Amino acid sequence: MPGSTLKNPKARPDSLAERIYAQLKADIFDFRLLPGDRFSEGEVAERMNVSRTPVRQALYRLEKEGYLEVYFRSGWQVKPFDFTYFEELYDLRIILELAAVNRLCLMDEPRPALLQGLQAIWQVEEGERQQDTQEVSALDERFHCALVEATGNREMARMHYAITEKIRIIRRLDFTQASRIAATYEEHAQILDAILQRRGEEAQQLLKRHIELSKQQVRNITLHRLQVARDTQSTGFTATLADG
Repeated sequence: MPGSTLKNPKARPDSLAERIYAQLKADIFDFRLLPGDRFSEGEVAERMNVSRTPVRQALYRLEKEGYLEVYFRSGWQVKPFDFTYFEELYDLRIILELAAVNRLCLMDEPRPALLQGLQAIWQVEEGERQQDTQEVSALDERFHCALVEATGNREMARMHYAITEKIRIIRRLDFTQASRIAATYEEHAQILDAILQRRGEEAQQLLKRHIELSKQQVRNITLHRLQVARDTQSTGFTATLADG
């Protein structure tokens, strides 16, 4: 199993658990740990040069978030990708965001400062656009969450954010291609224009098409990245815990 040795294994247990959690989550997100990979607490502790207690805390946190499964007699396993599950999450996301956009278009004044802030990010000249994958991914999440938050419905925003966290593992891959970053800027700008001009039906159509296209793209990219990672692992280039 791949992983990284922590730089300061003598840190406080709570901070160690947080750092182990972050490292393992990054390994899962970047396909250094593949769906179906199995490992034990002891292997993680040895590889990271820490005790088992913070490792256990980190692993149970990842299990709670749905990234790992625990087998009490045989250790831990990275949870296999369930694309049906992700499809369901995307479907629910679409329902919430379309409802939010419809409400925004019917409001007298849909939090103009918030929407103007989104305009300042997405309705810019090509030379002013962000190109960093992680930065664009974070901005994209913020855009969609902000649309829901702008309705003022806190429960809707809470549900939407919970979905956002669950799909992040695949959604962020949409921005590994320059063409998708450019498309996202164009599509977000169009969605904002439709909302600000109260063209509700058009705004919903644009938003739905935008999310569905992204969903298909991340599915294809995920399958490709998984295959590349498995091929690399099978040829022996992926580091293992035993390599220390």
